[in-house]
Amino acid sequence: MAGTETVESYIVPKITAAAAAAGRPPPRVVVGLPVCVTAEPDKARERIDQALAVYPTLPSYRAMLDIQGARTASDVAFVGSEEEVTAEVGRLAEAGATDLMASIVGDGDEPARTLALLKELATR
Repeated sequence: MAGTETVESYIVPKITAAAAAAGRPPPRVVVGLPVCVTAEPDKARERIDQALAVYPTLPSYRAMLDIQGARTASDVAFVGSEEEVTAEVGRLAEAGATDLMASIVGDGDEPARTLALLKELATR
């Protein structure tokens, strides 16, 4: 659960340098984040923070959130319209992430909308 800026400024440089020092190719960088396509981002963020309340209390997650300047899981989540989530996923790829492990959250039609978008993005 590392935000895009943390992936770009901290994780990718460190892991890539370690691989190079070991004579290995750049590794895949898998980032796990909550994702919700929604018309109600504030409500989605509240649900994310409730469901993932333990993460900011765990030292390894807290360290990544601190690098990002994030307080909670929703601060690094991809939440919003299809266009907004698509832009966030694109920024994550530009930051050096090779894979997104999405934790789909939401109510009503949000999980289906989110899954449909992620399937579409995976085929691009």
